[in-house]
Amino acid sequence: MKARKIFGISLSLILINMAAVMEKADENLLPSVYTEVSQAFNVGPADLGYLTFVRNFVRGLASPLAGILVINYDRPTILAMGTLFWAVSTAAVGVSQQFMQVAFWRAVNGFGLAIVIPALQSFIADSYLEGVRGTGFGLLSFVGSFGGIGGGVVATVMAGHEFWGVAGWRVAFIMMACLSMTIGLLVFLFVEDPRKISSSEASDRSALIVKYGGSSKSVWNESLIAMKAVMKVQTFRVIVLQGLMGSLPWTAMVFFTMWFELIGFDHNSSAGLLSLFAFGTASGALLGGMIADRITRFYPYSGRIMCAQFSASMGIPFSWFLLTVIPQSVNSWYIYGTTLFFMGLIISWNGAAANAPMFSQVVPAKHRTMIYSFDRAFEGSFSSFAAPLVGILSEKIYGYDPKSVHPGGGSTQEAYALSRGLLTMMAVPFGLCCLFYSPLYCVFKQDRERARLASLREEVALSSAVDKE
Repeated sequence: MKARKIFGISLSLILINMAAVMEKADENLLPSVYTEVSQAFNVGPADLGYLTFVRNFVRGLASPLAGILVINYDRPTILAMGTLFWAVSTAAVGVSQQFMQVAFWRAVNGFGLAIVIPALQSFIADSYLEGVRGTGFGLLSFVGSFGGIGGGVVATVMAGHEFWGVAGWRVAFIMMACLSMTIGLLVFLFVEDPRKISSSEASDRSALIVKYGGSSKSVWNESLIAMKAVMKVQTFRVIVLQGLMGSLPWTAMVFFTMWFELIGFDHNSSAGLLSLFAFGTASGALLGGMIADRITRFYPYSGRIMCAQFSASMGIPFSWFLLTVIPQSVNSWYIYGTTLFFMGLIISWNGAAANAPMFSQVVPAKHRTMIYSFDRAFEGSFSSFAAPLVGILSEKIYGYDPKSVHPGGGSTQEAYALSRGLLTMMAVPFGLCCLFYSPLYCVFKQDRERARLASLREEVALSSAVDKE
C-alpha cells in the first residue's frame, strides 16, 4: 500500500510535499496577524520580534536532534512526531490569553520544526538523482510556498472578522493545527522512507547492534561519528557562514504584513501583496534549481555557486527600491505588487540551487540528515536575532511608537520607522551573504571528491562483507 502511485507520482513524494505545504503555512501564520496580536497583548514590534526569535532559536538548538533520530527511526515517523509538536503548539497559541503563553508555545513550535525540516530535506536528497536534485529541492520549495501563501492569506483575511464570538486570528490558528495533524497522520501511515531500499543502511544498523550490544550507546556513537564527519567538511562551514548572513533578511521579512498595514493597506490588500511575494519566491526557488542544474552540466564545480551569488546580490537593489524608493502610500499597491513578485523570483535561488544540493554531494548518504540538521542549527539560531533587531532598530533608533498606531488605521511615521529597520537588516546581510560564498570556488571540488571516494569505499567494504557471508 505504501508503494502506491497517483497519476504516476509516488504517494510518498506527494505527502512529503503536503507536509512542506503545512510547514510553510504554519510558519506564515503569526507574522500575518502581527497587528492583531500586537493589539490583543498590547505589545510592539520588539516584543513581536521576540516571538520569532524564541521559535527560531529553539528550532536551531534542537535541529541536530533530527540527525540523531534518523539513525534509529524511519523518517516518516520523525516527520509525524514533529508535525504533532507544531500542530499542538499552533492550536495552543490560538487559545493563549497571555503574551508569555504565546512565547512558550512558539518555543514548542520551534522544536517541532527542528525535527521536520532536516528530515524533509534529506528525504528529497535521497529521492532524486544528483543531476536533477536542484529541481527536486526547488519543487519542494515551490509546492511548500503555496502553503505559505495559503496560510498567510487565510490568517490575514480571517484576522479582520470574528467567528462565533472568537477573534478570527485565533480561529485561523486552530484550523491550521487540525490540518497539520491530519497531514502528519497521513505521512506516518503511507510514506515510505527511500532508505529502506538501501541494504547498506540496514547493514550499518546491524553492525552497530552487534558492536554495541543493541544499547542506546550505538545511537550516540554513530551520532558522534556523523557530527565529526560533518563538521570537518569545509563546504559545510562556508555555506553555514554565508547562511548566518543570508538567513537574516528572510527572518526580518516577517514584518512585511505589519509594514503594509501601517502604510494603510487593509487586510485583503496586504494579503494580496504578500501572496505576490510568496508566489514569486516559490517560482524563484524552482527556477533557480532548474537553472543551476542546467549550468552545472557545463560548470560542475562552480555553476551552483555562481547562481547563489547572483541571487544574493540582487537582494540589495530590490530591498533598497522596495523600502526607500516606492512612495509609502496605498496608491502604490501595483508597484509594490510588481516589485515584490520579481524580488521573490530572483532572490530565492540559494537553497534549491546551491545549498541543499551541494550538501548532499559532500557527505555520504547516511550523513545527509545530520548535515541538514546542523545547517539549520547554526543558521536558525543566528537568524533568530533578526526579528527582534528589526523591532529594536525601529523603536529605539527610528522612533517607532506602538501607542501611535490606531486599530484599523495606518501610521505614516511608524511605517517609515519600520521600513528603515527592515532595510538595515536586509541590504547589508544580502551583500555579506554574496561575499561569503566565494571560498566555495576553492573547497567544493575537493569535498565532493572526498565524499565520492568515501561512498565508493563503503560500497566495496559492504560487497566484501556480503561475499564473506
